[in-house]
Amino acid sequence: MNPLRPVLAIQPGQPASDGAGVRLNRVIGGAGIERFDPFLMLDEFSTDNADDYIAGFPPHPHRGFETITYMLEGRMRHEDHLGNVGLLQGGDVQWMTAARGIIHSEMPEQEQGAMRGFQLWLNLPGRDKMADPDYRDIPSTQIPRLRTEQNVEVVVVAGTFVEGDSRQTGAVQRPHTEPHLFDMRLPAGSVVRPELPAGHRALLYVYQGEIQVQQSHEAKAGRLVRLDDEGALLLSSAGGACVLLIAGKPLHEPIVQYGPFVMNSREEIEQALRDFRDGSFA
Repeated sequence: MNPLRPVLAIQPGQPASDGAGVRLNRVIGGAGIERFDPFLMLDEFSTDNADDYIAGFPPHPHRGFETITYMLEGRMRHEDHLGNVGLLQGGDVQWMTAARGIIHSEMPEQEQGAMRGFQLWLNLPGRDKMADPDYRDIPSTQIPRLRTEQNVEVVVVAGTFVEGDSRQTGAVQRPHTEPHLFDMRLPAGSVVRPELPAGHRALLYVYQGEIQVQQSHEAKAGRLVRLDDEGALLLSSAGGACVLLIAGKPLHEPIVQYGPFVMNSREEIEQALRDFRDGSFA
């Protein structure tokens, strides 16, 4: 049996505001994002107060990466300059490849009630940053699920979930970063041992309950667990928990970010700004 991956850090997210004043928990983002390569940002939005989300995210640009929005509750409408329109509801995923450029909006289609979910930014390799943009809505009915022998429910958004003889390929595959995105719902007293490729960066985000990681570390809701790139993974929960498992192959390329633009050099960022200002962005 492989030794367990060491736990490198357990840290809370930070309160943030984005868009037109949407309140968020910023789990990944800002200084030191190279540690999370190929992931650039993870935001959690979770509120029953419409004032926290009602202003939404009016039209804004992206270049150089992919955004993955995973809704747990609520209704959010996407529109972009390419003519794509989509409605995200509970359990749905939006996978948007900004590449050379997308200008889009994400606006709530509700005036009350809960709005809960996540947005993850996934970097693109330098050779793909100026490729054609792409957009895909994935309804919850098209996202594979499985139950392990210990009754852990796993929503397999991307990559392939493997535990022993159980295997389930997810809704999305990517060749360069090989992302894995699993939503794991652990009942009380359960254990799960997801298998990940050696060398993949591995992160856990607990969004409900509390888990024990690698038998010796506790992580409560709102905590991000950063793991070593090598070794096995062992998770358990005495009282039940919901956890995102995020893993991917690092690109090991320079990361230069200016707001919604993520490129490999300052010159490429300056070009993105010129393109956006003169209307030739995409």
